[in-house]
Amino acid sequence: MADAADLDLPAFDHTDGSLRGEAFHQAMARLSRGGWLARGPFGYITVDREAGDWFLRSRSAIFPGMKIAEIFGVTEGPLYEEMARNILHINGADHSRLRGLVNPALSPRAVERYRPAARRFFAGLLDEAIGDRGVATFDFVELISRRYPSQVIATVMGAPLEDAGRLYHWSTWIQKQFDAIAMASELPAIEQAVAEFYEYATALVAARREQPGDDLLSRLVQVEEEGDRLTDVECVNLAFNILVGGVDTTQAQLAHTVRLLAERGGQWAMLRAHPELAAAAVEESLRFEPITPFTARITTEEVTFRDVTFPEQTILMICSFTANRDVDGGGVEFDITAERGAKPLTFGAGVHYCMGANLARVELTEALACLAETVSEIEIAGDVAFDSISGIYGLESLPLTVRR
Repeated sequence: MADAADLDLPAFDHTDGSLRGEAFHQAMARLSRGGWLARGPFGYITVDREAGDWFLRSRSAIFPGMKIAEIFGVTEGPLYEEMARNILHINGADHSRLRGLVNPALSPRAVERYRPAARRFFAGLLDEAIGDRGVATFDFVELISRRYPSQVIATVMGAPLEDAGRLYHWSTWIQKQFDAIAMASELPAIEQAVAEFYEYATALVAARREQPGDDLLSRLVQVEEEGDRLTDVECVNLAFNILVGGVDTTQAQLAHTVRLLAERGGQWAMLRAHPELAAAAVEESLRFEPITPFTARITTEEVTFRDVTFPEQTILMICSFTANRDVDGGGVEFDITAERGAKPLTFGAGVHYCMGANLARVELTEALACLAETVSEIEIAGDVAFDSISGIYGLESLPLTVRR
């Protein structure tokens, strides 16, 4: 038995802004050769699949949202209220109650209703980008991936479609609460986005109470189980989760997926010939290039794993990037036809598994199927600009040339 603090561990800084694209891949390959545990700037980093899965599922390790608030001096105001009420930061019986009320509205069967709208929105954006030309060159991130998920989420939430741009703006800023660099340098802008969305969502929930529609918020305000109902405050904060978890994340994963296919002509040709492989291509993208390469946990008591003891209040970063590749002896190639032995950890695991995962899969699958059925050729048309891995790991730009 050994204390984690006494181990001679490799050091790795996941907040390093230079870790992007191939440099990030190479750094993670080196890290994965150094064992299952590394030392990070805030605590420790788990590297392999078994360790990552164990800590994500452990009831003795929770998301350190309120610790983040403490570190950055967030002790009051709208961001503090949002963090305190965020389902990510709620545990035990209260969390089970909320998930029990929300899960039916986001089940695989329930989110099928949004599939036609997702296909329609993506097809419209693709037509707009290509225009009446047979061949077009454009930035996929700017014209499509940043706009598509917010249109879907507007429909899901029952918000006016013309508000999609505002939803994207709020999502991008609110999501930065999970980015240590942004919290240190852009806290006022994050606070403002939270306050603005609180006001917007409160009015939207009140409208759905008065006049329900065929949307997720209407389902949430009407849900009831054995007499238990969600309060308006709970509905507003769940709207936060839907927005933050379903816009910036989905656009980032979509951009990476299209990049991976465009870089690999054989994989794109396979999808073109078999559009029914779209769902498999989504799973492979989630595995190969997760847009949440690191997920935080903090121990609530002393825990021991693999004869290593971690004290209470130890912060661990679960590396889904390396864990996802640590399956069946390692999956270091992107292959949409491969049968993998386990689901990726990109959406997490255990009681805090992403509640919007089913909706995200619908959006991504419909986008890829539409792209494969509309475009015959696709290739990278310039330098791809990668975002930082701190927070949501997406692309700043993806120049493409496509042939209808």
